[in-house]
Amino acid sequence: MTKAPAIHPALQKALDKRGYETLTPVQTAVLEHAESGVDLLVSAQTGSGKTVAFGIAIAPTLLGDADQFPKTVKEPLALVIAPTRELAMQVCRELDWLYDGTNARTVTCVGGMDMRAQRRDLAAGAHLVVGTPGRLRDHLERRSIDLGSVRAVILDEADEMLDMGFREDLEVILKGMPEYRRTLMFSATVPRTIATLAKRYQKNAVRISTKEEQSPHGDITYSAMRVAPRDRENAIINALRYHDAQSTLIFCSTRAEVTRLSSRLTNRGLSVVTLSGELTQKERSHALQAMRDQRARICVATDVAARGIDLPSLDLVIHADLPNNRETFLHRSGRTGRAGRKGQSILIVPQNRYRAAMRLFSSAGITAEWTPPPTAQDILTRDRERIMADPALEEALTEDEAAFADALLDAHGAQQVAAAYLRLQQEKYPAPEDLMEQGSYNLPADEKPGKNKRERDRGNFEGSAWFLINTGRNNNAEPRWLLPLICRVGKLTNTDVGAIRIDTHETYVEIAAHAVDGFSKNIAQGIDEKGITITPSDAPSAKAGFSPKKHRKGGPRPKAARPKLKGKDRVKSKSRKKQSPGRNL
Repeated sequence: MTKAPAIHPALQKALDKRGYETLTPVQTAVLEHAESGVDLLVSAQTGSGKTVAFGIAIAPTLLGDADQFPKTVKEPLALVIAPTRELAMQVCRELDWLYDGTNARTVTCVGGMDMRAQRRDLAAGAHLVVGTPGRLRDHLERRSIDLGSVRAVILDEADEMLDMGFREDLEVILKGMPEYRRTLMFSATVPRTIATLAKRYQKNAVRISTKEEQSPHGDITYSAMRVAPRDRENAIINALRYHDAQSTLIFCSTRAEVTRLSSRLTNRGLSVVTLSGELTQKERSHALQAMRDQRARICVATDVAARGIDLPSLDLVIHADLPNNRETFLHRSGRTGRAGRKGQSILIVPQNRYRAAMRLFSSAGITAEWTPPPTAQDILTRDRERIMADPALEEALTEDEAAFADALLDAHGAQQVAAAYLRLQQEKYPAPEDLMEQGSYNLPADEKPGKNKRERDRGNFEGSAWFLINTGRNNNAEPRWLLPLICRVGKLTNTDVGAIRIDTHETYVEIAAHAVDGFSKNIAQGIDEKGITITPSDAPSAKAGFSPKKHRKGGPRPKAARPKLKGKDRVKSKSRKKQSPGRNL
């Protein structure tokens, strides 16, 4: 690594030992102000090397010209405040190796851990303390920590701490420190709340914002898979099988979704751990350690549980549910592509959330590649490519292995032995899922700007075909329960279904041209709705059915009972009670 004059010599040795060859932009930027001792307000992207950046920035303030800290110390000299337990412990690990040669003693003070053990560690003396706002305030109020000698304080991911409601705790902690301290604030963004906090607790802070922090992460490849809503989990399984990443993080919107998806993946034979708010600190630590040890390759988590976690070897992030906003999307994706490694972020987009995903990409300044989810054949092809490239096939044979290989070939032949090897390799992985045919996954003409909403919703039905359902107005037939039935038995999405023309005793349904063959095959296998049949038909006459306008108003209802639906369709029917017939599911 090229020696930088501003790096303290003791830390330079640690960086060389760690194999650092170049500094990241944010590390280079803060080094320019390391010896000046000024306060810093830094916009820093997740995974940009912030911990090393503030570690080397405060070294001159803490050590001066000395190479080591005094062996005993009564009060901490530096305090790092982080929003979550995981991030605090990660920061502590980074500072441990960075200050390894300085005789530094680092103590963590986080919630969910033994308070008495932390008090004993603080009483024994610590040069650097890393903690979460709530637990640090507890120690301060119990007088088990004295901040009167703090020379430097760092607020890591300050925007998240304010979002999580830690403003009051931060103010109590900052007021308990001497005025002559250095205050460094690191935040992914600098909204008004952060600017106000900086103005109040920093003195003439230097604002640092590199070009990389103002744009999406350059080491991450973004892609989106457009799927039928009911195929979301199947698409996730196929994506996991296709990419076969060593370490994957899957984000869900709720704890219930985490539990459901993790159970589905576990049942498929995949090694999975979970992170959600209901877990204890011990359970969370075990889950993260399993990922670091590669005893588990997949972690399913909620946004709150995954804040601040660091998995250095994370290759793939999958968004099982769409993020709520730009910041959440970039935060999730930023878990991969760290420290110069390449990463991939995949967004699973149900067909009816396509426009929401496009708005998300636009607000984040990201151009994502739209691809169909991997099919079973795609996965089979990729499996065979991996087998052909297996390094074990290039290793030299021992004398015993060569003799046994010859015996195998003599007994069974080369082709039979190779086929057996192929089967053994394929048995290691779960079978891929069959997905519904989706047609084109690129932006179709009917979704481009410039068309009115009715035209966009209806899509292109040139060359469509008609089918006849043996129920009509006399049985209270209506689109809000017919549409889920048609999509379920025909394995379609609602955009594959065109006009629904309801007559007295029968109903005509229009199916898009690209979906006709699949729909015909699926209904030929039988319909699990008693008394209902669907058959090919000619187009209805002009007199058949209600006009769209008349139908939306409702009109008089006949007294005949509506056909009883099975549980799945009954739930969908109730949930769509207020929707118009043409609205996407």
